[in-house]
Amino acid sequence: MNYKWYTFSISGLILIGAGLCVFGEALIRKINHENYFWYGTLALIIFNLGICFVGEAIFIRRKKT
Repeated sequence: MNYKWYTFSISGLILIGAGLCVFGEALIRKINHENYFWYGTLALIIFNLGICFVGEAIFIRRKKT
């Protein structure tokens, strides 16, 4: 059994959650009038990477059947 799509899907979901957590930190920093640019940028990168991983998992799964 090929676990490649499991790895991509689980990693993608973890990255999406992590990106949202970092976004929350950026939002808190913005509300407190602190520097939030790099946290927001990092959140965007992590979140989009998670979406890419989930998309790749879907592609691998559909290709298999």
